[in-house]
Amino acid sequence: MSRKILHYFMTFLWGMALPALVYASEEEIKSTDTKKEHQVLQLPYAFYNESMGASVGYVYGAVGYPQKQSSMVATIMAGSTGSGMGFFMANDLRLPWNKRLFFDPIMSIGYFQDAEAYLDSNPSYAYQRSGSNDSDENDFVAGDGWDNFFRVKIKYLIPIGNGKNEITTQYVLEDGILVSGATGGQSLNPLKSGRTFFELRPFYRSQQLEGKDVDNTIKTNGLDFALFWDNRDYYLNPTYGNSLRLKLSRDFGWSDSSNSWTSVDGELDAYFPLGKSTLFRKQVIALNFWSSYSPSWEEGPGNTVSNRPPAYTGATLGGLWRMKGYPSQRFSDKAAIYYSAEFRMTPTWNPFDNWSWLQKHVGVKWLQLVPFAELGRVAPSWEVGELHSDMKWSAGVGVRVMAKDIVARIDTAASEEGFKVQMMVNHPFQF
Repeated sequence: MSRKILHYFMTFLWGMALPALVYASEEEIKSTDTKKEHQVLQLPYAFYNESMGASVGYVYGAVGYPQKQSSMVATIMAGSTGSGMGFFMANDLRLPWNKRLFFDPIMSIGYFQDAEAYLDSNPSYAYQRSGSNDSDENDFVAGDGWDNFFRVKIKYLIPIGNGKNEITTQYVLEDGILVSGATGGQSLNPLKSGRTFFELRPFYRSQQLEGKDVDNTIKTNGLDFALFWDNRDYYLNPTYGNSLRLKLSRDFGWSDSSNSWTSVDGELDAYFPLGKSTLFRKQVIALNFWSSYSPSWEEGPGNTVSNRPPAYTGATLGGLWRMKGYPSQRFSDKAAIYYSAEFRMTPTWNPFDNWSWLQKHVGVKWLQLVPFAELGRVAPSWEVGELHSDMKWSAGVGVRVMAKDIVARIDTAASEEGFKVQMMVNHPFQF
């Protein structure tokens, strides 16, 4: 691989990975020989995906600012399709009147051309429901429009387990691998192990799509209520332990909301270390289970549905997080179930150590090779038998890197509907 190609590849990874800075905030991270101080990163980047085409952008990120435990990132990008967006995120801003209370704001403004959406507007499929488990892969509509959202997560660290006496913790890493400071995995009792948060997240989103077969605007606002038990040894790259999140989402139909809806979901992940070998520093089996249900979903005459969550939330499969071999939001219905298994292998060999001129800028601690397999299904009701029949599958291999305590990933996946490449920050579980 030439130096020029490597430069572009890592520039892309940084552009995608810098938003993950906000996930390395409430805990201090240090290596065995250096301690991370306040950091500011500014970087142009380039990438390609199906929705934006060949794209360029600029990102600004800061860790340890405006508070020691907090961080923030902002980026703008534009693509050859005419699409563009701006994004801002901050993490673990501590409220002054309570040391256990943090909040994480996120805001995005974007305009997208030739965007595809699985909505019931395609005249060629007038008597089918787009996005259902047996729907046709071509049953989508395309158009241009704005997609703007704002969310702010307010989270309270409950004084139990590892969070009883330590509000912020310090992870000690050696070449990106945790050597001390684990914050979970010692017990399956949340009173003794892990960090437990109560989360409240107000949200607002407006999506517009105008095209030949569609003229649709969906607006939603409401609240997420969640309980999150993080019992992993190291949240950024777990080796052992587990975590569990239970969430209730509610749009009350207030203000300019398109309709009211309710969704409940739960996610459980677990990690099993397999030790090291001659070729690999770490080998970990990572398992994930997720399910979602919308009790407000009501079917009416003429294949109509009322009080349903928007396709980007609720019982949805496809895209960056679940069923990566399918397009984003490919499947959506009243209920969904999902299983995933990954074999995360961290080689002893780090090729970036051979390029000191590059390594001093990107600081790649390790690479991972990750074969994975996924099963999932959406259905019009939450019934065990139906959800486990005619399930969809996805399988592939991912390459992941830790660069300056940030994890970025490129996952390639195949399914019965084709082949996809998904690029994002962090591991896909409990993002």
